[in-house]
Amino acid sequence: MALLGATALFSKLLPLSATDITFGRAFVACVMLFAIVKIFQGSIKLNSLKDYFIALFLGLLMAAHWVSYFAAMQYSSVSVGMIALFTFPVMTVLLEPFFEGIRLVWQDIVSALVVLFGIYLIVPEVSLENEITQGVLIGIASAILYSFRNLVHRKHFSHYSGAQAMAYQTLVIFISLSFFSSEELFKASNETYIGLVVLGIFLTAVPHALIAASLKHLRAKTFSLIACMQPLYGVSLAIIVLGEQPRWQTIVGGLLVISAAIYETINAQKLHSK
Repeated sequence: MALLGATALFSKLLPLSATDITFGRAFVACVMLFAIVKIFQGSIKLNSLKDYFIALFLGLLMAAHWVSYFAAMQYSSVSVGMIALFTFPVMTVLLEPFFEGIRLVWQDIVSALVVLFGIYLIVPEVSLENEITQGVLIGIASAILYSFRNLVHRKHFSHYSGAQAMAYQTLVIFISLSFFSSEELFKASNETYIGLVVLGIFLTAVPHALIAASLKHLRAKTFSLIACMQPLYGVSLAIIVLGEQPRWQTIVGGLLVISAAIYETINAQKLHSK
């Protein structure tokens, strides 16, 4: 989670658009993930033609999610972008009835209201001309995309390891964004290319391989709670490395959003264990 949290820094460290960063990240991660799958699992093939179409759909969702994830932080700040993204556990609860046929309970509505108030604190003014407001809205859109992707993945693709699933999704991201990458990417400095390699290998391929390995030893509930620490790592690194100074409203709003995310994560695991 610390490695994944550090990906946020590259929205500011790399002098590229969100689309170019995602394209470069996906290319490097794809090569690395397929190598990891081949070495440790032997076969990289999926079980059926249907699964390839599902992988295509998941990859397109992840492409939109990754681009909006970096864009949210480029418009505002790492702190604001990450907090907006971590509305996704509550978004997942709100979308879940459409996938699992379950009913919302009053606690879920309360969580959604807590998140809404937390976001309200982060937004300095309700105006689309304000860059922080734009960053929050893009971050929330990214959270919806990520929630939708996770629900589809859990229902139709969870029989594959995290590394294998991400290998195919990064392949789709790389291919789909090849139509939208700019010339700036191919004129970038060596330092920028090194940054993309670090982002693709150590902050994308490696953590996803570690997640796949950790799920063999940890309960899903334990892992999900650890995942909620990601914005803490990301915001802390942004303060240390980038010198960001979040407003007190951002910190309080972030605590509300993350508290709701932790609550929904615990509550969801209780329901699934019944």
